[in-house]
Amino acid sequence: MPNFVSKTLDDPTYWRSIILFGRNVASYKFALARSLAEVANVRNDLIKMEDLAEPFARHLCQHIKEVPVQSTSQSSKFLEACRQFNAQQITETDLRDTTVRLGFNNVIDAFHIVNGDEVPTRFFLDERKTLGGIRLTDACHDLLLGDEGQTLVEEIQSRWRLVETAWELNINRNLISVQHDTSSHILFVDQGNRRVDVTSARDALNGYQKGHCFFCFRPISLTQANLLPDVDHFFPHVLGSYLSHTNFNGVWNLTLSCMECNRGEAGKFAKLPSLKLLERLHTRNEFLITSHHPLRETLIRQTGNKLQDRIGFLQFQHTEAKGILIHEWEPEQRGPELF
Repeated sequence: MPNFVSKTLDDPTYWRSIILFGRNVASYKFALARSLAEVANVRNDLIKMEDLAEPFARHLCQHIKEVPVQSTSQSSKFLEACRQFNAQQITETDLRDTTVRLGFNNVIDAFHIVNGDEVPTRFFLDERKTLGGIRLTDACHDLLLGDEGQTLVEEIQSRWRLVETAWELNINRNLISVQHDTSSHILFVDQGNRRVDVTSARDALNGYQKGHCFFCFRPISLTQANLLPDVDHFFPHVLGSYLSHTNFNGVWNLTLSCMECNRGEAGKFAKLPSLKLLERLHTRNEFLITSHHPLRETLIRQTGNKLQDRIGFLQFQHTEAKGILIHEWEPEQRGPELF
């Protein structure tokens, strides 16, 4: 498992590890995850491949309409069938049959593999050879039908957009720079004179924070208006007026914060987070770096090529900021320490 996933390993953590770190030379993993979320409420735990094929192909076809490149491979008969369906050159039945025959060749076997090993929790059992389908486990139902289900779906979409953007733009990975729009809270990439909106900053960042405030661990939610988090600058944005050499709008400095920590009565405002919180930011950034491009390349470009460079970068910012802001801040912990 990755070094910085969580202090407490649970089923949401294993699921997020699959989405973040599982192999993806093509987008099949994301389409399968989206499909599992759709069929999780089916009474029969056994999902026949022909029934799974419909949502699996549908999600891929929808993404292909927006981003034709869905794989690092130069050719794929299955993806070509999806393109033909979008062009109305084959029927829905033809697409379903091709999906059953070609679409699941590798993704079923690879889904639970993270960093070369299988995660401890299985979200489905492969019964294709005996019963012609996969069997959803209780863990799958509990996770995807529970309170976090919709949030996890949004995180799948966010990760999918990040990966396909890198493929679509076909930019040297060392030149990719994901930026943050402070008004809309959208992450985007500049390609020449064209801005490519990628995904919501909230969706992209929540995979690490797992539905809790970065600072106090109070619950937050991407789907409940009363718990919607703020996209917060760890080092207050006002520092940009004094330290113009640093991009405080960079992804390295963005966290999800509950309203109380960001702008409540005892909130951070323009105070400097403590060294304990600085260590947490460093751990979070290293976590995102291990999740591969384009966030990996963006964070490395913003904070340093080597681990010691990145530690030095944060220490320098903290030292400089303290000379300006003076006061340090750390909130009362409002929940179990999850990261």
